[in-house]
Formats: sequence, C-alpha cells, structure tokens
Amino acid sequence: MTLQTDLHGGGAPVAPGTSPLDNAVWSALSGPHAHLAERVGRAARYPDDVYAYAALADPADPAAWADLRTLVGPGATVKIKPVRAAPPGWEVVGGGTGVQFVGTALRAEPAPEAVRLGPDDVPEMLDLVARTEPGPFRTRTVEMGTYLGIRHRGRLTAMAGERLRLPGWTEISAVCTDPEHRGRGLATRLIRAVAAGIRERGDTPFLHAAPGNANAIRLYESIGFTERLRGRTLLLRSPGTTTEPGLL
Repeated sequence: MTLQTDLHGGGAPVAPGTSPLDNAVWSALSGPHAHLAERVGRAARYPDDVYAYAALADPADPAAWADLRTLVGPGATVKIKPVRAAPPGWEVVGGGTGVQFVGTALRAEPAPEAVRLGPDDVPEMLDLVARTEPGPFRTRTVEMGTYLGIRHRGRLTAMAGERLRLPGWTEISAVCTDPEHRGRGLATRLIRAVAAGIRERGDTPFLHAAPGNANAIRLYESIGFTERLRGRTLLLRSPGTTTEPGLL
C-alpha cells in the first residue's frame, strides 16, 4: 500500500501523484543531475560508480522500457524505482521497498565542527560506509552534492550528504556514525547541517530509509521528518543474452 502526505517542497504545493518526489530518480536525472545522466529517450541512469539506479519517465510506457533496454543492453542487470512490475521479457532477480520521508518540521542549522568532504576523502568515506552500511555509496557518489563529516583525532567518525537533487528538493543520504562514537548526536547535527545548505538554496530536504531500519526511522521522525510514501525497487535483467558481465 502506498502512503502519501500532501506536503510542500521548494515553496510549491505537492499533491499526491504530481510531485517530482513520486519518481525521484527520473526527476533528478532529467533535471539538476542531467550532467551525470546516461540517457536514451525516456530512460536514464546514473553511472555505476555514482549511484547504481536507473529510471523511466513513465514506468507504464512500453516505449520507455524499450529505451531502457537500449540503454543497458541485452542480458544486463539494472536497479530501478519506483516500479511495481516489469513488462514481459524482463526478469525480476531481486527487489525491496523504501520509505520516503520529507523534512516537514526539521530544524536546520550549521554544525561548526563539520568539515566539507571531497574526492580526496573518498577512501575514508568508503571505509566508514563499509563499517556502518548506511546504503549505496560508490567511488563517485560524492559528486552528487555536498558531503559533511565530523572527525575525532583526525579520523572520520560520522558523515552525511546530498544524493538525489530534483527541482525544489534535495535528498539527504549516507547518514552514518562509527559504532564507537554513537550516542553523541553526531548524525542529528550532520543532518541539520546538510539541511541548512539545502534550505539556503530554496530546496526542501527529504530522505529514504529501509522499512526494517527501526533505529534510523525513529531518529528521522524524532527530528522532524514525516513519512510520505513507500515505493518498490526492482533489480531486473533485461531481455536478451550477452557475454558481458552485468552492470551491477
């Protein structure tokens, strides 16, 4: 069941079924992240080392699926959301559900101790991600937006940043804290600091969580995020065969 809340982003009203958030990956790839997009017609994807997802302008449009097959090639695997089912010829090899939250009552404020993270910090960021598993983060994910971190004695102990960026909205992602430094409010401070930058340019922050991640959901709701919808992600194999390895 899809749950939706009538919310606002970037100062514009959002009615259910009419928001860029309803098809967030496509809204980003066809909008502010178009410079990162690999695109054929009504299908697009991020490079695998940025964010391993694809999207369709309209998941109900057979022509968009044909464009996606052209984009990824035969026998390739691809992650796509939000889709409930794939057309004939596409094989479902995995999937899951994500929960989308919007910062309806989130207090945004800078964190003086936070530092800007960039390409030179990627090895440390990947190490922290490997130890905390906040969700997808690749070698070039840092190019999607601003990432902030907090260090303790020079070591990166917590981070958060921007992932999907769509008209009027920016996603907060990669929220993680080293297990030895949890319970100090580092994640909350970083979320608020990233949100401050998002709001400075007139966007509204949103984020996603796995429905089984009770601790993260509890944190997000306690600091002012409201659940908006639950959407399906599918891992698919495209029609045809190939001798090349899959994309994911």
